[in-house]
Amino acid sequence: MHWIDYLIVAISILLAIGMGAYFAHRQKDTSTYFAGGGKIPAWAVGMSIFATLISSVTFLAYPGAAYADNWILLVQGLMVPIVLLALVGVIVPLFRKVIRLSTYEYFERRFGLFARLYSSVAFTLGHFSKSGTVFFLVSMALATFLQIDINGIVVVLGITIIVLTLLGGMEAIVWMDVVQGTLLIGGGIICAVLLLFLPEGGPAETFRIASEYNKIGFGPYDWDLTQLTFLVMVLNGIFYALQKYGTDQTIVQRYLTAKSDREAKKAAYIGVLMSVPIWALFMFIGTALFAYYHSVGAPALPPDIKADEVFPYFISHELPVGIRGLIIAALAAAAISSLDADLNCISAIAVQDYYARFRHHATDRQQLRFGKWMVVIAGLGAMGVALLYISWGGEGVLGALFSLYAIFSAGIVGIFMLGLFSRRANKQGLYIGIAAAVAFTAYAVLTSTKVDIHGTGVKETLLDLGEWNFTHHKYMLGVYSHLIVLVVGYLASFLFNTPLADKELTIWGYLDERKAHS
Repeated sequence: MHWIDYLIVAISILLAIGMGAYFAHRQKDTSTYFAGGGKIPAWAVGMSIFATLISSVTFLAYPGAAYADNWILLVQGLMVPIVLLALVGVIVPLFRKVIRLSTYEYFERRFGLFARLYSSVAFTLGHFSKSGTVFFLVSMALATFLQIDINGIVVVLGITIIVLTLLGGMEAIVWMDVVQGTLLIGGGIICAVLLLFLPEGGPAETFRIASEYNKIGFGPYDWDLTQLTFLVMVLNGIFYALQKYGTDQTIVQRYLTAKSDREAKKAAYIGVLMSVPIWALFMFIGTALFAYYHSVGAPALPPDIKADEVFPYFISHELPVGIRGLIIAALAAAAISSLDADLNCISAIAVQDYYARFRHHATDRQQLRFGKWMVVIAGLGAMGVALLYISWGGEGVLGALFSLYAIFSAGIVGIFMLGLFSRRANKQGLYIGIAAAVAFTAYAVLTSTKVDIHGTGVKETLLDLGEWNFTHHKYMLGVYSHLIVLVVGYLASFLFNTPLADKELTIWGYLDERKAHS
């Protein structure tokens, strides 16, 4: 690393803190702090959605996956526009009409308090564990690049994200995401162009090698749910899109920052239509890396290098001074743009679903103060998870703990679909569906997850039932849990004689309103 590279990375970190300080004086109420006062332009909100979706995990994992295999992981992303085009016209006005801030307020209005608490806890635990994981992965990469102790990276990055989120609220997050998203796109394009022209023979040689080794494809296309196949990724992608755009607070909260329903829908389209090409770009970087290191005259890779380490190795050894710093700054920016949204949204959930829900007389100022404290607590907690990862390598107790998170967050998309598409579904039936999904997920996770329980280096199945173990691919677990809630919850609802749900809380209200205006 040259001093110029260090300077570029330092400037990007200081810019994030400066952005938080710039917007700090405006954060005087919860509406501004959590939703930007509903005055942010659609293009900026869309860019923020994009930057949140394209995390540092994408930056590191997609090139590694494409280098090792092909583009099958991209199939998940390709499903997002299909689902979004079908449902965003319903989802956006629904949430902007029936909730104040928390996505899970809709769940309570549709199915009662337990549904709200269950879904909000599932979101919080899932994103809390995800934040710690992202902290760990990006800190590990940055520590290698910058030759700084990984614990120091966690602390510096964590403090930066906490300060940005604490001071500037959602406004600072959105506008910083615009900067960080631009940096990420620029870094990806630079790497792709360089990789195209580095091999002898240029782009033609890159595509020849990629074709020879079948590196650009989406297979295998077998009808097999036990392996990572095209079918598995299609099914997973459909439910991923529903979960992300219909139940994820980090996205739904962005809908509330736009000026109108139309602007919010436009922002959603911008976010996803930007994300898919960039996901493809980082897949292509992995393919181009494979072609480069298999071309004539290319430098040899270390013999024990893993696929997901090739891109960081390329950045360290092949990029010129300045460009290297820009790419590393883009990696840090990707982490910041994902994690700042997580902290703000976890805080919003804590305020709306718990503090304001159970302290009815709390003033807006008290809610804002509590929300800021929650940003600090959530940020420190995510840093703590990252430090535990460093100490334990992500295994043992921590791995088992995250498996429990998966069990008790089962079926969130099923709850959303049941509420949206069926007026007949009621809370009693839903609770039976949730219980069935939790039981199934517990069985599947415990019989298919292997962790180093005793710290001996030997991974063991948490619960071994022999031939009765869950054998389908892990990506199918989420699909099944959502479907169980949907099907069991709907059928069980017929056991209870309850009034039909209000139309305005379902797709039928939207269809009636649209028909009336046509």
